[in-house]
Amino acid sequence: MEYARLREIAEELSQHVPDPFVGYEITGDQIVMMMSPGRPHELIAWTLREQLSEQLKATSPRLVAHTGGEVEDPAIGRLRRPDLLVVPYEVFAEHTMAPFDPHDISLVSEIVSPSNHTNDYLDKMIEYPAMGIPLYLLVDPRKGTIAVLSDPGHTPDGPRYRTRSDYVFGDTVTIGEWTLDTTTLREYPPSR
Repeated sequence: MEYARLREIAEELSQHVPDPFVGYEITGDQIVMMMSPGRPHELIAWTLREQLSEQLKATSPRLVAHTGGEVEDPAIGRLRRPDLLVVPYEVFAEHTMAPFDPHDISLVSEIVSPSNHTNDYLDKMIEYPAMGIPLYLLVDPRKGTIAVLSDPGHTPDGPRYRTRSDYVFGDTVTIGEWTLDTTTLREYPPSR
């Protein structure tokens, strides 16, 4: 099905779903309805945003760490809602309801959910480099691990990040020109 038609259907569906619906993603011919993440997930997103925000205040052009928003690339038929993104303030402040253009994004981060980890590990490992997003921070609270992916480009297997560095919770993580202290990050609590 054509991407524009999928987008129309997703918009229509979003008008009829109950809370805690927070948005949708489009990948290939699928519409994925997103539910509100739990507190441990949100605490990690907040912690990362706060650390990045402190470092970004000094950059020029000024960059913003944002825990929300959509990234859309109609050319490859993808709409994603990363858990965290870094974008220039001027782009962030545009008076529009449109999703962010992936070419404006410096970094995306996904925090792996307890139930749908293949999305972050497989699909987004292909889609974000295909969009040209320079840095992908993949945080997995199920295992207490972090992967930093960079250098997007074409490989014999298609678009991929060609550089990967792996960390565990407690490490100081270097991503691009920034560092993250992960000593306060925690794995997900046991299921009820």
